Amino acid sequence: MTNSSELKVKKIMNGTVIDHIPSGRALDILKMVKITGREGNVVLIAMNVESRKLGRKDIIKIENRYLLKDELNLIALIAPNATINIVKNYDVIEKVKVELPEKFEGILKCQNPSCITNYERESLSSKFLVEDKVKLTLRCFYCDRLMLISDILKQLT
Repeated sequence: MTNSSELKVKKIMNGTVIDHIPSGRALDILKMVKITGREGNVVLIAMNVESRKLGRKDIIKIENRYLLKDELNLIALIAPNATINIVKNYDVIEKVKVELPEKFEGILKCQNPSCITNYERESLSSKFLVEDKVKLTLRCFYCDRLMLISDILKQLT
């Protein structure tokens, strides 16, 4: 037994580590990137871990899975200060800081049932402009409906 207060979590051979997630938001991020645990990849989740920068934080390790640009953008909605570490052969080969884009296209659904993007006969994909980067508010390009992070999370449940 060791008296160390250091967190000991298994390294992953290949995959993605999402670090600096606000405490209690790891499960929301997994929903955003549609990781359920049934895909067969090892997923390690550490929640409410001590952090010098954040006080407390969450960490996610996903073995044999690399995130797409759209997924990184979605993560930025929940964890705007998150760091994505790309791991190959147990080494971090790249670190990426997520950045909230100016717009989201085709990856979110407008909450307004009357929005033109919600009609089956229309082939328009949704488009949202980032209205407020601090409050994390999006505005539908077509109908001007505001969407908060809570609205986005409801879509995923």
